[in-house]
Amino acid sequence: MDDLRRGQSTFMVEMSETANILNNATPKSLVVLDEIGRGTSTYDGLAIAWAVAEELVNKNKKGVKTLFATHYHELIELAKSHKRVKNYSITVREWQDTIIFLHKLAKGGTSRSYGIQVAGLAGVPDHVVKRAEKILQDIEKENLNQPETSTKSYRKRKKKHHPNQLSLFPAPVNPHLDYLNNIDLDGITPRQALEILYKMKTI
Repeated sequence: MDDLRRGQSTFMVEMSETANILNNATPKSLVVLDEIGRGTSTYDGLAIAWAVAEELVNKNKKGVKTLFATHYHELIELAKSHKRVKNYSITVREWQDTIIFLHKLAKGGTSRSYGIQVAGLAGVPDHVVKRAEKILQDIEKENLNQPETSTKSYRKRKKKHHPNQLSLFPAPVNPHLDYLNNIDLDGITPRQALEILYKMKTI
């Protein structure tokens, strides 16, 4: 969820936690990640999820034990290039116009998700579900006519330097810095400098 106190979105919180994991995980760690990249655009999310998964597989040339849940079906391709990667999926049975979750874990990935069917099970009106199915079909047809959008295209992008992100809320005033900024450090004696240190301890 959003961290309003720090002015951070759900995605920023997620990326901060992911950064902490990538920077501190060791071969003795057990990492559990759920739907990395879901808080941004589909292609950006896929690229981030793919890069994070690769980093965990290759970290320190030993890898990190990881459970990585995702709806980005493209990630199942990692098992072909990384021997340590194993794909598993939850089995589902399609029945008429709905689905039944079998609550079983099976070896191998899946080539599709059931988001629209789940929306129907959750009580979304039938006409909205039908409209979503039509929109999905149109999107899939359009993507078939688009140039390559696989992860290879992301690797060809040039590295860009981004400016520091401005915080939504101003940083709290540091009383020590505020006190020091009002002192002419070049015009004080060693004795006065010592007195300043003692005063800073009381702030």
